[in-house]
Amino acid sequence: MTDRRGVVAKRAEDLVPGVPYVRGWARARRSAGTLADQLVLLGLDSDFPGLMADVNVSGDGLVQLGTVRPEAAELLAKLITAGLLAEPDVPESEKSVSPRGRETPAA
Repeated sequence: MTDRRGVVAKRAEDLVPGVPYVRGWARARRSAGTLADQLVLLGLDSDFPGLMADVNVSGDGLVQLGTVRPEAAELLAKLITAGLLAEPDVPESEKSVSPRGRETPAA
């Protein structure tokens, strides 16, 4: 999903035969839906009006948060941090590690 510099690959605008775009987009759609559900429960859904699923040139799903106010981004970061610190099954040594490899979001 990233290029050699660790940057997200370009969005898929011109489709290439053989790339599983639908699979990637469907995964992103499920993840965006899960995030949207949590944002609704927190009363933050109106702060992320641009939340949507997308796919990159490699067929990897992307979840776009859209343009958000700095306060909304800061609050989301604090909620993620608090959630990671509150997870009882994660060893203390892994709490500061990026959760990038996780497949399921915390509820």
